[in-house]
Amino acid sequence: MSALALSSGTIAALLVFVILDIFAVIFGLSFARAHRAAKQAEGEPAPAKPVKAISRRDFFRRSLITSLLVFGAEFGGGTIAFLWPNLRGGFGSKITAGSLSDIKAQLGSGPVYVGTGRFYIVGWNGTPGDGQADYPGLGVTAEGIMPLYQRCVHLGCRVPFCGSSQWFECPCHGSKYNSVGEYKLGPAPRGMDRFSIEISGDTVVVDTSSIELGPPRGTDTTGVGVQGPYCVAPG
Repeated sequence: MSALALSSGTIAALLVFVILDIFAVIFGLSFARAHRAAKQAEGEPAPAKPVKAISRRDFFRRSLITSLLVFGAEFGGGTIAFLWPNLRGGFGSKITAGSLSDIKAQLGSGPVYVGTGRFYIVGWNGTPGDGQADYPGLGVTAEGIMPLYQRCVHLGCRVPFCGSSQWFECPCHGSKYNSVGEYKLGPAPRGMDRFSIEISGDTVVVDTSSIELGPPRGTDTTGVGVQGPYCVAPG
């Protein structure tokens, strides 16, 4: 597995950044050369040392070149800052979640949260459904575990896990999902979204560069209901 997994969108953005920077530099250099050639053609001798005073026209030309170079540098810096999480292997790339044995050991006390990838890992040994509920067919489960995107599919709030109900409960608008992220209550249009998962040896790798939409309402692959009081009152 490559240590740096870039999506096609990230690569395209980097190419645009490089092309714009190259264009800015070439344009600035061409402008300066053309100006120098024009002055020589007019018979103006090249100054032997820096001239303290410059004309208004020269001042504006130099300002234009400087502005273009500054813009290129700022654009490049902003692009790198925006893409930095992806470039350093954060959300939007493949995330190493840890060892399979450690994750399964932690699942006894609830889902395992991986902040770098913005996902939970839950245990799943249910019965596959159809379409978006066919978790093995979608590649979102392996060796009895499955990653869930932390966002509520209603309006994007982070959904914490409630220890008493053993459900995921959104604190914003009360949407509720069972222990494997399948819709149960509230305004959410479907179950929690998922990511693809790979297991190499004992290493668990989750691909956050693309999202698999959650299963439709009514999906229940585990047959396990609420286990206790809700943490968020039903809306």
